[in-house]
Amino acid sequence: MRRITRRVFGRAAIGMAGSLLGAAAAGPAGGAARREMRGVWLATVGNLDWPSRTKLSAAAQQRELRAHFDAAVAHKLNTVFFQVRAAADALWPSPYEPWAESLTGRQGGDPGWDPLDFAVREAHRRGLELHAWCNPYRVANHADPGRLTADHPARRHPEWIVPYGGKLYYNPGLPEVRSFVQDAMLDAVEHYSVDGVHFDDYFYPYPVAGKSFDDDEAYDTYGEDFDNRADWRRDNIDRLVYEMAQRLGEGGQQEGRKVRFGVSPFAVWRNQATDKNGSRTQAGIETYDDLYADTRRWVREGWLDYIVPQVYWPIGNKAADYAELVPWWSRTVDGTGIDLYIGEALYKAGDSQPAGWKNPAELSRHLTFARRYPQVGGHVYFSAKEVAKDRVGALARVVRDHYGSAARS
Repeated sequence: MRRITRRVFGRAAIGMAGSLLGAAAAGPAGGAARREMRGVWLATVGNLDWPSRTKLSAAAQQRELRAHFDAAVAHKLNTVFFQVRAAADALWPSPYEPWAESLTGRQGGDPGWDPLDFAVREAHRRGLELHAWCNPYRVANHADPGRLTADHPARRHPEWIVPYGGKLYYNPGLPEVRSFVQDAMLDAVEHYSVDGVHFDDYFYPYPVAGKSFDDDEAYDTYGEDFDNRADWRRDNIDRLVYEMAQRLGEGGQQEGRKVRFGVSPFAVWRNQATDKNGSRTQAGIETYDDLYADTRRWVREGWLDYIVPQVYWPIGNKAADYAELVPWWSRTVDGTGIDLYIGEALYKAGDSQPAGWKNPAELSRHLTFARRYPQVGGHVYFSAKEVAKDRVGALARVVRDHYGSAARS
């Protein structure tokens, strides 16, 4: 295949532009947050949080969504990260992708109402911010393109998709895919008063033992300026993040509003055994090497408004200690103007493993520890159904110990 030369997206090429973008979006000096974040992730993939099952009536879906927002307010939270594009689909009438299967049980099935419009209005009515949460590259949690709607972009462009580990993904190495993902999300920004756009931790997929992600053709076409495939893959994800931030900034200037941009990565950038700048952890996954997501660079270059590392381990955990990762991220954001919020595993509260989570006070201990670090501007809890049921009272302890007053939005 003909090789197409592409300018390397290196530090020299974009460092200045990235720094200027970050300065424009920056919060207070030193990385301190402009307000306390008290957030919750509301997941729709696989009906994890909402709707509780497919084929509910519109009225029942709306009641459930209101109940999640009411639970957030009752627990003195102020922000909902609402998963509006979980798997190359949409919770609004998108011109780019089909209606989400989670709504009706059938991908492309019109639910008869606009969940994103409803969610924005109901959240704002309660004083909650609503950030539109997107999974950039996941197409389906199965490997059969024939199960997608006939007009699905992945069926119209089969060259865009890569089967891997029993799932389908868009190929991050294709420039047209990267532009498409941005266009699909920016449609939500253009038509709804969302307060932010939020990417989760899935960039290149998490590794599956014995499987390889087949992007040979894309690498042959676009990778000649790179020393190796790993650097090329990281460049692809760098471009996605940088370009999304730039386009959000441009759109906000035109419309006179600020839509914040953030990412919630797996919390270990690299272990110190791999890189002297890494954390003193022994995690089996490193975002830089395994997901090709250079999360540390995105902060240091100023491409984000905020970052929410998923620090889903208890204090004292051997492989990845909460008491190591919170200071590491605090040092990373210090002086950048990027807001740091800590992702908290509320769903693990009460579990027997790993040790530490069985204690219902563990989550409150996290907030007590994090308050030693002024760079930490708040916390985000996974997930909404756990907020509602709070099975061992861990969040109630957090509210009692740390949230003495209603959240300021």
